Parts: sequence; C-alpha cells; structure tokens
Amino acid sequence: MKTKIWILNYQLLTLCSTPEFSTGDESCSIQLIDGDGSFNDTGIEHFIKEVKLHECGLSYAVVSIMGPQSSGKSTLLNHLFYTNFREMDAFKGRSQTTKGIWMAKCAGLEPCTLVMDLEGTDGRERGEDDTAFEKQSALFALAVSDIVLINMWCHDIGREQAANKPLLKTVFQMMMRLFSPRKTTLMFVIRDKTRTPLENLEPVLREDIQKIWDSVPKPQAHKETPLSEFFNVEVVALSSYEEKEEQFKEQVSNLRQRFFHSIAPGGIAGDRRGVVPASGFSFSAQQIWKVMVATVRCEEIANEKFAAFTANENWCLLEEAVQSGPVAGFGKKLNSILYESLSEYDAEATYFDEGVRSAKQKQLEEKLLQLVQPAHQSMLGHLRSGTLEKFKEAFEKALNGGERFSLAACNCTESYISLFDEGCADAVVELANWDCSKVRDKLRRDVDAHVASVRAAKLSVLTSSYEAKLNEAIAGPVEALLDGANNDTWPSIKKLLQRETESAVSGLSSALSGFDIDAETKEKMLSSIQDYARGVVEAKAREEAGRVLIRMKDRFSTLFNHDSDSMPRVWTGKEDIRAITRTARSASLKLLSVMAAIRLDDNVDDIENTLTSALVDTKNNAAVTDRSITTFDPLASSTWEQVPPAKTLITPVQCKSLWRQFRAETEYSEASKRNNNWMPPPWAIVALVVLGFNEFMTLLRNPLYLGVIFVGYLVMKALWVQLDISGEFRRGVLPGLLSISTKFLPTVMNLLRKLAEQGQSPATNYPQTNPGAESKSFQSGSSSMASSASSGITAPRNDIEYSSSSKEE
Repeated sequence: MKTKIWILNYQLLTLCSTPEFSTGDESCSIQLIDGDGSFNDTGIEHFIKEVKLHECGLSYAVVSIMGPQSSGKSTLLNHLFYTNFREMDAFKGRSQTTKGIWMAKCAGLEPCTLVMDLEGTDGRERGEDDTAFEKQSALFALAVSDIVLINMWCHDIGREQAANKPLLKTVFQMMMRLFSPRKTTLMFVIRDKTRTPLENLEPVLREDIQKIWDSVPKPQAHKETPLSEFFNVEVVALSSYEEKEEQFKEQVSNLRQRFFHSIAPGGIAGDRRGVVPASGFSFSAQQIWKVMVATVRCEEIANEKFAAFTANENWCLLEEAVQSGPVAGFGKKLNSILYESLSEYDAEATYFDEGVRSAKQKQLEEKLLQLVQPAHQSMLGHLRSGTLEKFKEAFEKALNGGERFSLAACNCTESYISLFDEGCADAVVELANWDCSKVRDKLRRDVDAHVASVRAAKLSVLTSSYEAKLNEAIAGPVEALLDGANNDTWPSIKKLLQRETESAVSGLSSALSGFDIDAETKEKMLSSIQDYARGVVEAKAREEAGRVLIRMKDRFSTLFNHDSDSMPRVWTGKEDIRAITRTARSASLKLLSVMAAIRLDDNVDDIENTLTSALVDTKNNAAVTDRSITTFDPLASSTWEQVPPAKTLITPVQCKSLWRQFRAETEYSEASKRNNNWMPPPWAIVALVVLGFNEFMTLLRNPLYLGVIFVGYLVMKALWVQLDISGEFRRGVLPGLLSISTKFLPTVMNLLRKLAEQGQSPATNYPQTNPGAESKSFQSGSSSMASSASSGITAPRNDIEYSSSSKEE
C-alpha cells in the first residue's frame, strides 16, 4: 500500500516542462525523504529511470541547498536550475514550505545535474529541541553532494544560530568520523546583499568557517587534516529578489554559468574522489541515509545515557565518598553502574545499523571512562598515601623492636607494596585498560625515599654518637699530655689516637653492617670517623697552643718554687738561683717546642734544637745581643723546616716573641729570690741594739706607741695582701708599679670602709665589752678585711693577666 502511495505521489509531483523557463528541457522532481525521515526507495528508482540517470555513468553532479526556513532556498533553485520546487506564498505568511528532502533534475545543464532542496532549519514547526532531522538531512546532503549551497541572509553574517554554525560544527565532526576525505564545495550564498562590499563580507565568513573547523574534536587520523582537504569554500552575493528582482535574475543567470561542466577539471564540483556510478546512486543514497539516521539517533541515545549516568545517585554518592578517602569495593560498585548504563544503550539502539551502534557505544564508553577517571585516580591516590603511612608506622615499629634496618626495610616494603597491589585490584575498572604502574612506581619511590631518610637519620645519630665518644676519649687525655709536654708527648698522643680510632672504626663498622649500604659509602663513613678523631687532636692542640704562654709560666713557677720532690722550696739564701732558673726555663722551652707543631706523622723535625740554640745558648745569645756582629737568626721565619704550614701551631717568629715576653715576666721571680736574704749582718744588728736602746725603752714606757705600731703593721699587711704586691712584681717592675698605683686608692678606701663598719658594730650591739676583747675583735676584723680585700683584688688581676696573655699569644 505504501509503495502505491509513493508511486502516486511521484506521478502527481512529476512535471515535464516548466512554463516559466523557456528552455524546452524537462524538469522532474520527487520527495526523496518525507518529513518523518522515511526514504522513498521506490520513488527514487522511478525517478532515476525517468531522467535516465543510469546512462550517465560517472558524468553527473549532485547539488543541494540548506539554510534557515523561509530564506528563499526554493526560489533560488527554481531560478538557478529551472526546477519547479514549491515556493512560499508571501501573502499567506511565513511558514514551512519544504518538508523533508526533495530532489529534481536541473533543466538545460550539462552534465546531468541533480539538485536537492532540504527542509529549512530553525523552523517553529519542529520546535527548538527537535534538531535530529536537521542534522540527518544536512549530513546526508554533505555525504552525497558535490556542491552544497548554504543560503543565508546578509544581516545574519556574524550571528551564531542564523548562520548555521552549530549545525555545521556537528556536521563537520560526523563527516570526519564516518567518511574518508572527499572534497566538497561549500558555496555560501549571501541573500539581500546590502551596501557592504563582498570583499568585506567574505573574510568574515571564511574566518568563521575556519574557527568552526578548528574547534571540532577530530579523530586521531585527522588531527592535522586542514579544512581544505574536505571542503572548497566559495562566497557569492545576490540582491533582494523582492526589491531588485531584475538585478537578482541577472546575478542568478551569471551564477548559473558556473554550473555548466561543473565536473570538468577545475570546475566547481571539486575533485570527485570516491564518486558512486550513476547506476548505484539510488542504493548508495539509501544506505547513507540509514547511516545518517542511525548516527544521529544513536548519538542522541548515547547522550541521554551519559546524562543519566552523571545524575545517577549511586555514582554521585560513590564520587563524593572517594574524594574524602578510599572506598572498599570501589571497582565492583563502579563497574556495576557502568555496565547498567551501557546495557540501557544497547537495548534502545539495537535496531540501528550495527557499525554505527558500535561506534557510538565506543564513544559513550570513552566519555563515561573520561568522567570516572578522576575518581579512579583519587582512589589510587588514597591507596598510595594510606599504604605509605601504614608502611612508615610498621617500619618504625620494627626498628624500635630491635630488628635490623636492612631486614626491616625489605620486609616492610614487600609487605606494603603487595597490600597496595591488592587495593588496586579491588579498584580496577574492567572497561578501561588503565595502568596503575605509575602510581605504584610513585609509591615505591616514596617508600625508598622514606627508607633513605630514616637511614640517613640513623646513620647521622650513629656517627654523632661515635664522634662524641671519640671526643670524650681523646680531648681530655690530649690536654693532659700537652700540659706535661716532654719527648714522649706526641708519641703518646699518636698511640692514644690510634687505639681510640681503631676501637671506634671497629664498632662503627659492625653497626653499619645492618644498614645494607654499599662498600664505597661504608668506606667513606669509616674514613670520616678517622678524620674526625684526628681533627679532635689537632683542634685540641691548637687550643692548647693558644695558651702556651700561660702553660710556660705555670711550668716555670712550678719548677722554680718546688724542689725535685715537688715540695715547696725553703729559701735559705744558699740556693743556686741561676741554675734553678735555667732548669725551669729549659723545661718551659721544652713545652714551647712540643707545642710548636702537630706531630701525628712519622716526620722528624729540628724545632727543639733550633729554639734551644736561638733562645737558650749563651754563646748564641751573646752573638745576637752584640749589635756590632751580624748573624743569621733562625727564628726570623714564618715556617719551620720539614713541617708543613697546615701542621704548624706556633711559627718561629711567634716563638721568639713568646719567649721574649716569657722572660720579661719571669725575671722578677729570679730577682726577688736573689734578694730574699733580707736579714742584716750581725754587726748591723749590734749597732741597732746599741743605738736604738733609748727608743726601745721609750716604747716600753709608753705601750700606746706599741698599739699604734701594731695597728700600722696590720694596715700595711692588709694593703700588702689586697694589692698582692709580690704577685704584681712577678710580671715585671714597671707593670707591677703601674698596676699597684691604679689599685692603691680604691684599696685604701675599701679598708677604711671596712674599719668603720667593724668599729660601729661592737659599739651598737655590745656596749660593755672589755678592752682585751675589743683588741682581739679588731685583730680578727683586720684579718678578715685583709682576706676579703685580697680576694676582691685577686680576681681582677687574674682577668688582666689572662687578657694580657691572650694578646701576647
């Protein structure tokens, strides 16, 4: 029944000869596709026979036109190709005229040219949401046509919807996915041209088309394919048909000439690649329409399922949950939602072309996987961070439990990497071939980095502990050995250093065996601990060398004031003070020679002999002091022979300066002991008794004089103690006098203040004490004042002496 209706429709609508055009050619038309999208397969067969298309072979062309509804498409075709498509009656209002797709043979054109008039886009009859037929018909026209006319109003140039930009964007995208490149001519026909020159309108159109092409997502095969590979773009402009009809007809007549011999080389029809023979045109068009219908409908179904998936409550809850932490059974839950969405697509698209259905299903899968991939990555990120934290806790617990470092690191790493792999298996998305190796490698790098940081911290603590032990074991003994400097000092220090270093290296080597470090790193650490031990000795030696002058004076004082049994000397006046002084100075010079250089190697030096010959030998000293004789000074140098500068603690010139200062500060001790025999000779004592008899009797008759003399003695004694006169003069006569002169007045004032305080105390608290008690109290108070004043003055003196020594050193 349907076939009969189509035949009747064909017979009614076929017109042979058009009265309006005087060409004499036949112009026949047929409704190829109705408004519901049904393809008129029977009608097209009759049409092809009627126009004898099967006799044309490859010598035929297909032209189609698309554009907004009521934009004058049919009118243009009728004037351009002498067809008889139904035109809109302006007096009845603007409404849809062409429904579906109509086809007609052009009259008077060579070669045989078929023209298709497409239903207008953006029509109110179909509504704003029903664009499926528009896409199908536009894509069909592009697929079967050599030339596509795009009809548009001049004032619509630059607009988004009226210029068919969204439709073209969709068509371009589908063309690249479904067809191999076939160059089609796109001719933009600008209707009702205004005063704006075509030269200004054409660049805007070409730029818009290029932007649409650039914005279209392209398959991998056409990522770099230019627009010119698919389309030739032409732009023409026509005047208003209603206002300038004669000018319009003239312009259309000129345009018609371009369609003669359109398929010839260089013609308007393009390169004609993949042209279907005329005998197969009917079948090819029918199959293409099926594909177009399937493509558009399957895409709509896919879009619906994608939108439904994004709004799926289970997916939303799963996506929200995975943002805050890992989700148990993530892969199973997500796979269930994905399979449900794809199953719904299959159920609705099952009756469409299998190839198109599968392609659109693949695209749907890609979109869904692209949507869920961030959630999957978040899941893997949570797994990685959670596994890393668990590893750190387990690793620290194993180390605190006494497990060897390398064993604990190996066991924990293997255990928690396996735990991560289990989590990845639970989160796998079956539809995707996503590789978790990058996240796994990141976890492995994080684990290795943590192990390395803990190893470094442990090794640092271990090294620091051995360094502290070495410092404690070496620093004190080295200081003691240098304090008692003699010929065995440096050999003893070398033995001490070797013994403690070997002990530390052995202990550290055993401790390092549990850290699984390479031999080179281990050797460096052991070498570092050896260098540290040697550095402790050298640092201590330099520290002691800075106090060598104090050490020399202490040694001189000890040997000068004590005998061979280390007992304090009792000076009787019969001692050989010069010999004692010489011995003490030789010992001090020995200390200076020992402290002059670091002798941890087996090198031999001649520092002691050089110092002895230059500073102690009397012949050399006489030669040096004799200004009339010029001799070589071995100490006039900044380096020692056979001693590297890095091992030098005190240079020769510094030794000379220190010795000069040392002698100046020790000369007073020798001089004072030489003059220590203060008792006068016997004849002087007899003379004093005879001549001072009267004065002695006067003192006996007046005890008050004795009290005054006694008080004066106490005051002088207190001043002697507080000023430390004997100690001050050890540094030399002139320094002693200067120091005493600066301290004399403050000391006297301090004594007077103490006496006043002591005198007021018994008068206030004990008014009835006897004179004997007062005298005793005065003596005790004077002694205490002397002691306290002495301690108050001694401290500053030591500070001054230390400061002076520091400057000299």
